[in-house]
Amino acid sequence: MKTVSLKWLAVVLPTFSSWVVSSAMTMTTTNSNNNRVAVVTGASRGIGRGIAVELGKAGYTVYALARSTRSKPGLLVDQRAVADGLDLTVESVAEAITAAGGIGRGMYVDMSQDESIEGAFERIAEETGGRLDVVVCSAFTTPLQEKLRGDFWNQSMNMWDVCNGVGLRSTYATCRVAAPIMIETANKQNDERKRPPLLCCISSFGGKSYTFNVAYGVGKAGVDRMAQDMGYQLKKYGVATTVLYPGLVKTEANLQMVVDGTWDEASGNLDLSTGETPEFTGKAIVALANLGVDDMMDRSGNVEVVAELAKELQFTEEDGSVPPSIRSLKYLLPNFVFPAIEKESGKPVPGWIKNNIPDYLVPWSTFSSGPPPEADTR
Repeated sequence: MKTVSLKWLAVVLPTFSSWVVSSAMTMTTTNSNNNRVAVVTGASRGIGRGIAVELGKAGYTVYALARSTRSKPGLLVDQRAVADGLDLTVESVAEAITAAGGIGRGMYVDMSQDESIEGAFERIAEETGGRLDVVVCSAFTTPLQEKLRGDFWNQSMNMWDVCNGVGLRSTYATCRVAAPIMIETANKQNDERKRPPLLCCISSFGGKSYTFNVAYGVGKAGVDRMAQDMGYQLKKYGVATTVLYPGLVKTEANLQMVVDGTWDEASGNLDLSTGETPEFTGKAIVALANLGVDDMMDRSGNVEVVAELAKELQFTEEDGSVPPSIRSLKYLLPNFVFPAIEKESGKPVPGWIKNNIPDYLVPWSTFSSGPPPEADTR
């Protein structure tokens, strides 16, 4: 009986102590963020909304910037369809941020208009006394009038203008007006454990490897390089930058495409059910923003993969899972390699192989060498 008890303690105590440490870290993080201010663009829907709510959960005052507002109901002309009844407005995300434990501030901002962006940040600086700890550039859109996949010579210039207008250009415009406020914030820091202001750009694996079309990939690669170069210039002022690559994300619009039957063609038959939630990227930003000044400045300007950060910084989806990185064999083999093998051979890949794929990350040099094989289109 004594032996059983000791074995039980050997199992339970490490788990219990980990829970205590994790809970303490969570409470410390939340409490220490009560005065911190964040701005998220494209915050009314998709990844931006998930990020904004997670920052609220961590105790931030979050300014949620977007064009969708209750004062102008209905979809905008360039917005993808979502399920009926969803309230994806700056007002609703502000309410969600507050309900999660933060302070939500919804602001109508047209990210395609410089004056709208500048006016928003002037107001934010005035309301916060010049404090700005985290800025997340998540606004992005694509033209609905033509298919995202296609040869560049068959696509109109609108593909370039839309992808890289509200995308690359608006990210630059946002960072340009945010940087002086963040530099001022870094200069004023006097808390015990300094955490540098963080400028975060949401990009995608399209910045490293061919995805969708030429205009899309060039825009994402531009965001990556822009964050790197901004990081170089901002480092001496104590402001960090980062680029985040989410994986396949279960946004409201992507989920609706599954319902409408258009997802397979648009995505190349990728399995959205195994994708990440928008909140998962938010957890990554909260974790990065909580790093000390030395740790964060050492990685400033880097491209970070959300799923890979989850393992390093120890956060998960709400159900405790961690989706694989898109450059992991656990993602690449089931989505691209196995379907190609099965199509060519006419036989299924054995289950013992499918169920024992190592979580090995393909080196960036290999991943960036070209597009993955075409997914099975049966």
